[in-house]
Amino acid sequence: METPEVLTDLDAARTSSTTGSVRKKLPEVTPAFWVMKIAATTLGETAGDLFAQTLKLGYFLTTIVLFLVFVVTLVVQLRSSRYHPFFYWTVILSTSMAGTTLSDFMNRDAGATYLSNGATRLGWGPQGLGLGYPAGAAILLSVLLAIFLAWKVSGMTFQIRDIVTFRGEALFWSAILVSNTLGTSMGDFLSDSSGLGYAGGALLVTGALAVLAALMRVRAVPNVLLFWIAFVLTRPLGATAGDFLTKPVAKGGLDLGTAGSSAVLLAVLFGLMAHAQVRERRAAVRPAGAERAPVTRRADRP
Repeated sequence: METPEVLTDLDAARTSSTTGSVRKKLPEVTPAFWVMKIAATTLGETAGDLFAQTLKLGYFLTTIVLFLVFVVTLVVQLRSSRYHPFFYWTVILSTSMAGTTLSDFMNRDAGATYLSNGATRLGWGPQGLGLGYPAGAAILLSVLLAIFLAWKVSGMTFQIRDIVTFRGEALFWSAILVSNTLGTSMGDFLSDSSGLGYAGGALLVTGALAVLAALMRVRAVPNVLLFWIAFVLTRPLGATAGDFLTKPVAKGGLDLGTAGSSAVLLAVLFGLMAHAQVRERRAAVRPAGAERAPVTRRADRP
């Protein structure tokens, strides 16, 4: 049975003076990739809430600080000449944290619905735009579609293994940032407004991801489309899982706290990143004759 493309062989060509090819900058999309993505997005939810709510910095100030962190981590990733797990996943984490507080700032306000213990403010600066989850998600979805349209018009490939130019990476990371913010809005809507609760929202998203996995065997459905839908959906899964870990028992959570949950998730993510780094180093010293034979790939353009 043919293996779907996005789950195999994203080993981009090594640098060659004769062909002008470049080293890969992005990871292989394997089951381990999705485990790390969910861990990073869940940590992004708990860490974003830690800074904005537990430490009472507020959504506005926290979003500014975390966006600056995102810019710094992105510059490091863009300046790298090849794929480094720590660089890549740090950017994913920073987009998840910034996306969490940006989504909250867009969708929430200083109303009693979002503030507890009689508080009237949360941190410094504007308290939020109060757009609501549906409106916020609609705006973010429009922005994400606009990015993909610009990507399509540019003529650059959507194949992850072939994104090697600065402009291609800029489009890729723009889509990542917006998709993580969109996923936060979707996750909060499922947890807070849909009536499903944290566990119900997580189960719904897990079921949708299972459908996407099944569709990967359908030739007529482009794998790149399934990848981006899955990438967006893993964010609300992380958001609902993060809320389930940190919210009070009275609201359907486990009340483990944002600090403790974030520390555990950070340790898990760093362990996975270290394992990925070891694999990359082993692959780098692998003898040329030990490289995998070429595999037949499906076209991944929508």
